[in-house]
Amino acid sequence: MSNTYKDLQNSHPCFGGHKNNAGRIHLPVSPGCNIACRFCDRAINDVEERPGVTSKVLKPAECEEILRKALEICPDIKVAGIAGPGDTLASDYALETFKIVKEKFPHLIKCMSTNGLLLDERAKDVIEVGIDSLTVTVNAVDPEIENKLNAYIIYHGEKIEGVEGAKILIRNQLSGIRKIAEAGITVKVNTVLVPGINDEHIEEIAKTVKEAGAKIYNIIPLIPQHELKDVPAPTCPQIDEARRKAEKYIDVFRHCQHCRADAVGVPGKSEFGDQIYQRRLGIKETFSHG
Repeated sequence: MSNTYKDLQNSHPCFGGHKNNAGRIHLPVSPGCNIACRFCDRAINDVEERPGVTSKVLKPAECEEILRKALEICPDIKVAGIAGPGDTLASDYALETFKIVKEKFPHLIKCMSTNGLLLDERAKDVIEVGIDSLTVTVNAVDPEIENKLNAYIIYHGEKIEGVEGAKILIRNQLSGIRKIAEAGITVKVNTVLVPGINDEHIEEIAKTVKEAGAKIYNIIPLIPQHELKDVPAPTCPQIDEARRKAEKYIDVFRHCQHCRADAVGVPGKSEFGDQIYQRRLGIKETFSHG
């Protein structure tokens, strides 16, 4: 049985467990992505502190040793998460890794993040592997707005651009959230707040994902880069206003640390990724989408 939402609030740093010094390890096993977010710049390097960045990509078979080492160094780790650097359902690596975690480290909370493009059709696989919490990034529930944030999707081998691709993505996200929530798994939704594009749309997103079954909502400020490098990051008042609107409908998480895809430790208090993953690469390599 999955941990309940209340359990996660006490033991998962992305649900409130940061108050109890709960730690997490991100296992960067998912290399490729299947959507082309206009603000996403996935990279391999040691220096940037943001999502989509890792110093290396692991194979699932390497994760048991990594986890044992991490738990020795940081016994506060309660969560094994997979958040990239690509999408966790674009390949089988994340689900293979969670099978290992379930067998070898049954006490750890299993947490997965996805863009949700394949969530509807892979919901059964996610449920069967015993995920405790799932985070889905939903940046719009209006295809016209989503089109301004995402250039295209790669869906069953086909590149689908524009509003047509956005419609498929949103449909699959919401249908997938419903299936996961109905199975009793806690769903968190992340939204990247992009001024001038989806800042007036936050209330509608919050209401829609809550109706689909999401329990908690996390608004992440845009990091200006890639195609949206000239869009200013939202100000603190803009973020507060978006959170205030969302709170009418759903619990809002306010302590996101913009974690890397290979983060290890207690967010905001300790970081052991350099020891666990032996970060020493000074290069920056952008992944291709697909």
